[in-house]
Amino acid sequence: MRFEELTIEGRNAVLEAFRSGKTIDKLFVLDGCQDGPVKTITREARKQDTIINYVAKERLDQLSETGKHQGVIAFAAAYKYAEVEDILELAREKGEPPFLFILDGIEDPHNLGAIIRTANQAGAHGVIIPKRRAVGLTSTVAKTSAGAINYTPVAKVTNISATIEELKEKGLWFVCADMGGELMYRMNLKGPIGLVIGSEGDGVSRLVKEKCDYIASIPMKGDIDSLNASVAAGVLAYEIVRQRME
Repeated sequence: MRFEELTIEGRNAVLEAFRSGKTIDKLFVLDGCQDGPVKTITREARKQDTIINYVAKERLDQLSETGKHQGVIAFAAAYKYAEVEDILELAREKGEPPFLFILDGIEDPHNLGAIIRTANQAGAHGVIIPKRRAVGLTSTVAKTSAGAINYTPVAKVTNISATIEELKEKGLWFVCADMGGELMYRMNLKGPIGLVIGSEGDGVSRLVKEKCDYIASIPMKGDIDSLNASVAAGVLAYEIVRQRME
């Protein structure tokens, strides 16, 4: 993943990136390094709620592309993130009930890009992804989205479950894709809705699933037991689109 995000190395470059307001997803710092410049960098990182990883020199050397990291490497998002409120505002501007995708731990940049592309085509107002254990807006994601990343806002949140709770208070309800759910064609998927898609390997996490109002299953007639995450997102999204057009 490191080659796909913007890698910033060296103390001055990293500090400058923070101060210029660039969105830094992750910061890697040499474990035990506590001098002034490094403390200034970690202080800036905490202000921005950036994830800080303290790692051994070998790990930094491995991540480094220049060989001159000076004990700090930052990964910046290739694209700017939106706020959840921006997504709701877009729905208001269009005079439509909100329709969003919530992704619970998608780790493959190609899947994320494909889902953003589908969200755009299905008329969703935005995509919400978690900060941890998930891929961010890398250049591979941008490329796979076929430009949709420039039009469909993507918000990054600390806690998916808490975000679902907040959105429920604003009138949204949530459906997640899961093998054990009710057949999606039998469900009423109209109104302000959040479509929750789980990670490639584990599906929707238990905590997030408990927050969902409905669990929808996609009919499977083949010999394997699941669809790729981006395909599942597309199938469910277009059932929502179909029902909205009725």
